[in-house]
Order: sequence, then C-alpha cells, then structure tokens
Amino acid sequence: MRPRLTFLGTGYLGATYAICFAELGYEVLGVDVDEAKIAMLSEGQVPFHEPGLDELLRKNLASGKLRFSTSYEEAAQFGDVHFICVGTPQRADGMAADLSYVESAVTKLAPHLTRKALIVGKSTVPVGTAEWIEQLVRRHAPADAGVEVAWSPEFLQEGFAVEDVLRPNRIIVGVKSEWANAMLYAAHKGVFDLAVTEDREVPVVVTDFATAELVKVAANAFLATKISFINAMAEVCEAAGADVTLLARAIGYDPRIGNKFLRAGVGFGGGCLPKDIRAFQARAQEIGAGEALRFLHEVDLINQRRRQRVVQLAAELLGRPYGPAGPDLSGVRMAVLGAAFKPNSDDVRDSPALSVVRKLARSGAQVTVYDPEGMENAKRDFSDVSYAKAMTEAVTGAELVCVLTEWEEFRNADPQALGELVAGRRVIDGRNCLDPSVWIAAGWEYRGMGRPVTP
Repeated sequence: MRPRLTFLGTGYLGATYAICFAELGYEVLGVDVDEAKIAMLSEGQVPFHEPGLDELLRKNLASGKLRFSTSYEEAAQFGDVHFICVGTPQRADGMAADLSYVESAVTKLAPHLTRKALIVGKSTVPVGTAEWIEQLVRRHAPADAGVEVAWSPEFLQEGFAVEDVLRPNRIIVGVKSEWANAMLYAAHKGVFDLAVTEDREVPVVVTDFATAELVKVAANAFLATKISFINAMAEVCEAAGADVTLLARAIGYDPRIGNKFLRAGVGFGGGCLPKDIRAFQARAQEIGAGEALRFLHEVDLINQRRRQRVVQLAAELLGRPYGPAGPDLSGVRMAVLGAAFKPNSDDVRDSPALSVVRKLARSGAQVTVYDPEGMENAKRDFSDVSYAKAMTEAVTGAELVCVLTEWEEFRNADPQALGELVAGRRVIDGRNCLDPSVWIAAGWEYRGMGRPVTP
C-alpha cells in the first residue's frame, strides 16, 4: 500500500514534486497558505514556467490523484508522509537562512497529527535543522501520535525539474529509525519502479540527519566554486590575451575535471546557489568551522565582479570614460537580451542579467529588456527600464546589444538581420553563447567574457 503524500509549500519546489509524484501514481495533496496560488494550481495553471509541468498538472487533477488545499488540518488527516518544501531565503539582517517558513509549516501541521506520520524536510537548510524540527514536533504534536522526522534533500535544476523528480540521479535519506527508512522507500517506490521499467538504477544513500542536510549545500558550494573558478580564469585570460572558452574546453577533457559548469560568463544566480553558499558560510561560523569555508567568500566576490565587467565592456565599446563611480552611459540606447537567471525558466531571483540591467540603468543608459519567459517577473523586480515584446523590438535603434541569458532564440539569432535594426553593431556576449566569427563577419564589434578582442 503506497503512502499518501502531502507537500507543504507549493512554490517551485513543492508544486513540481506534488505534480510529478501524482504522475508516478501517488495520491497527493499540495498545501500552501497562499490562497491565490492554490486557486491557480487547482484550476490547472502552474504559477511559474517549467517545461512539461502544465500538462502533467492538468492530467493529474483530472485523474483525481492530485489536489490542493490551504488547510493544514486536511493535510494532517490526509497524509502519511509530509514533505516540507517551503522557501528558506537569505535573512534580511545577514547571510544566514531564514527558517521562519519551515517553523510555520511544522507548527501549523503538528497539532493536527493524530496518528503516526513522517515529516520529511526537502527544503535546503542549515545543518542542525532536522534536530530542531524534532524539538518543534515534540512541543506541538500530540505525545501519543509517534510522529517522526527525516531529511531528503532535493536536487532540482530549473528547466529540467520534471526529469529530475521522475528520474533522479540519486536519492538521499537521513533517518533515525527503520520505520522512517521504510516509509521513505515506500514514498519513492514509484521512482524506483519507473527506473526498473527503463533499466536504470537510482542510487540511494541512507545516512544521518546532519550528512543529509549537508549534501545539497555542499553540492551547490562545489558547483558555485567551479563556475567562479572558470570566471577567475576569464579574468586572467582577459589580462593575458587568452581565450577562456578554449581553455575551458582543454581542461574539461580531463575526466577528473569534466566540462560541465565551465562556461565563463556573467556568473551564477537564481534562488539557490547565491543564498545557499552564504547560508553555508554563516552556519559554518556558528558551529566553529567558519575557517573551512572562507574560500566561498571569494567565490561570491568573483561572481559579483563578472556582472560589473559587463558594464566595463559597455564603456569600452562605446568609448565612454570609466571613472571611480563607473562610466557615464547617459543617452546611450541599449538592448539587454535576457532577464531570467538561466534559459527555460522565468526565475529572476538574483539574476545576473537583471543585476547588469540595474547597473547599466544607474550609469544613465536607456535600457530595453527582452526575455522569452521572465518579463513579468522582471518588471515586478525592476520597473525603471523599458520592456519589449520581441527581440527585434528590443534591439531596434540600440547602440549596444548585451546577451545575458543564453536562450536558444538568442543563440540562433541572425546577426545580419539584427544588424539592419540597430543603430550600432556592437554586442557583448555575456554568456559566451554566440559564434564570434559569424557576428564579426556580419559587421559586429564583438566582446565576449574572457575572450581576446578580435580586430
């Protein structure tokens, strides 16, 4: 008998998991205090862009496997396994994670749990959170209910999240009892069954709370470090006249290094990597291991520097002096292609593209932004620039074009056709996703990140 599952929090993480686990055949209830979000999901509309998710939502609502509610009481009555999927943003007063949403979810659910159930953390949290949740459960749940806690971190990549849930590259479970381990196995049996039909294996690591909590932040810290490493090499390449794209390709052939996450550009962003590496540093400091993660401070600084480098390149291309307060770009018309932090997403949280837009606007430039999916979120985040409905509209009359998110539409754009629309054929390739030879042949002055200037 499969357990019934609830997902507490129906943002990007919770909604994706709820929909995909219904697709795997589970009875699922998604829970959120945001009535508007629950209404949207109940009507078959995903409140964010994730390829393939809309269709799965409508299919599983229709089958009756999937429902959404604002009631924690209903969740307690319905579910056998309750997954915590709420946000853990960076605190306003420092680098640490804000756990108020986690606390709220647990304290709202626990008093209504009248039978044995498992509360499982999925949100990315500081090490020690699971033990703290156990204390919250002891305080707020009925003593005779026998509620247990476990931890099973998520590893979703925006743009590929459906695949990441249905076909994960590993499952991590932090448990304290055989019963909790068996419940988590039952809660993932649909994933294992699908793997069997496709002749795949899903590695499972069963561990303690602390290790399970550290897996996600350690993975994100490693990836952030790899990205900042190649961006540090881009800085060296710019000084030396070398080409970071060829350097990355050459070292990426080494199987010990690998070629993934070695694309130099404007750096990483989104709702995970930036805040996770900061929260990791803050927590390490709290537990007396701060020295071990000092390097992550430099990782963060490198990432921020690459955003400012785009502004420097803009000043160089436009022949504007760069003073102590930055360049004066007043009166310059610019097009920025990209607002989301990565392609196939509408997420603009800590987006390098939007960060650059702000810097350019502050320097006096007249900026027009276009993104295939992230426009509405970008407008809410930063409304002091113009937003175009199409790429051609954005570039018309521009003296400089900046490509800051590597959407396929931008990578495959025709530089000859765009050249007919702009006021000046100048392009900054902030993602090193364009073919310089093609753009230069079409008469464009091209600048990449960590690439030599071609005459």
